[in-house]
Amino acid sequence: MKISRRQLGFGMGGMAFAGIAARAWADSGVPVHGEFEVKGYGDLVTDPNKLLDLPKGFSYQVISRFTNIMDDGYIVPNAADGMGAFDLGNGKVGLIRNHELSPRDLRFGPFTDKVGKDVPAFDWMSKEEMPAPGGTTSMIYDMQSGKVEAEWLSLIGTIRNCSGGITPWGSWLTCEETVTKAGDGVGKDHGWVFEIPMAQKGLADPVPLKAMGRFNHEAAAVDPKSGIIYLTEDRGDGLFYRFIPNEKGNLAAGGKLQALSLGGLDPRNWDKASVETGQKLSVSWIDLDNVESPEDDLRTRGIAAGAAPFARGEGIYWGEGEFYFACTNGGAKKFGQIFRYTPSKVEGQKGEIKKGQSGILELFVESTNPAFYNYGDNLCVMPNGHLMVCEDQYTAITANHLRGIDASGKSYIFGRSHIQTEFAGACFSPDGSVMFVNLYSPTMTLAIKGPWKSISG
Repeated sequence: MKISRRQLGFGMGGMAFAGIAARAWADSGVPVHGEFEVKGYGDLVTDPNKLLDLPKGFSYQVISRFTNIMDDGYIVPNAADGMGAFDLGNGKVGLIRNHELSPRDLRFGPFTDKVGKDVPAFDWMSKEEMPAPGGTTSMIYDMQSGKVEAEWLSLIGTIRNCSGGITPWGSWLTCEETVTKAGDGVGKDHGWVFEIPMAQKGLADPVPLKAMGRFNHEAAAVDPKSGIIYLTEDRGDGLFYRFIPNEKGNLAAGGKLQALSLGGLDPRNWDKASVETGQKLSVSWIDLDNVESPEDDLRTRGIAAGAAPFARGEGIYWGEGEFYFACTNGGAKKFGQIFRYTPSKVEGQKGEIKKGQSGILELFVESTNPAFYNYGDNLCVMPNGHLMVCEDQYTAITANHLRGIDASGKSYIFGRSHIQTEFAGACFSPDGSVMFVNLYSPTMTLAIKGPWKSISG
């Protein structure tokens, strides 16, 4: 993501200065333990390599980085963002990683020279005669050797592939965080979701899933029971969407797109506390039409019809019967929120409109102190049931963290970066022994090992 978006919601005035000051205190070496914070895995140990501080007993390995040569001869692109992990059996883990590159970022893409039109790219930049540089890369990691045994370009020709989500059928939904239109240096409209099979080596067929809507996509998550897809939108007035497919597991067959409604409540809590932490709210869903939205008005039409606005919806992840999703600058202090959504037992069916049969939305966390939690972005559910949240704040102080959030909503610091970039794409190996995470720029994908089972609850 780009630094210009970090200041949406407040400028570098008193509030931002207070946030920087709080960060300076949090990173000065003085422990910050307040009513919101728990010990977690323990105090951080300073990394002698000046990359990533972790608790005692944990270690990281850089398994892929910007400009490495992949198996197909292309280079690992920059701007590594969302990522998903897949169980390939026999101790192998598949990873699919987004690269959030815009047309102006061509020099950070996978190609060192022009490529032929036989490359299956979604879109081409007419002036440069090159594919748009956004897309995904895939790799296979061997758990026993701790090495990447294969790595390749799996999607090209898209723009600003931000986050996404894994599917139960072994694919990755990669989402474009843009509404760039054809004619703006590119040949096609953008703002779509694409599906990338983990099992396919080489470039995937770049087919946009247009029934899932055209908007400033961020992330996606699938309910394995119903097959419904839930989608976030990175806008200050973004919606929380669900896509009910016509055929479970076959997203290309189309479906129905809807937006969540809270009966007029504004969960951003910017102007007033409309939603309290821990409050459980019954929801309803509003049907959306003209979802390809050539005028980029899907969210405004949804709000006019009664949909609830969210403050820059970002990462979303399926846990045990529930979803968690982050809103980057939600809350009265605009330091961020995390919501929990529990689908109805009859989710997406006619019976859910009956009393007591609706899904439930809960404000799980709202930060009032940047030392507790600040600008959460990608997140995942850890093997112990806690959340791991990737912070995404750019300030004068290098202070992005990996934050743990326990079952009571209290936070702890798990990791701290020494370089000024965001964490992204946190996900775990199927056995829960390794966490994979990206440093955004320059791209570095890390494998973190340690005593993950030493805390729980």
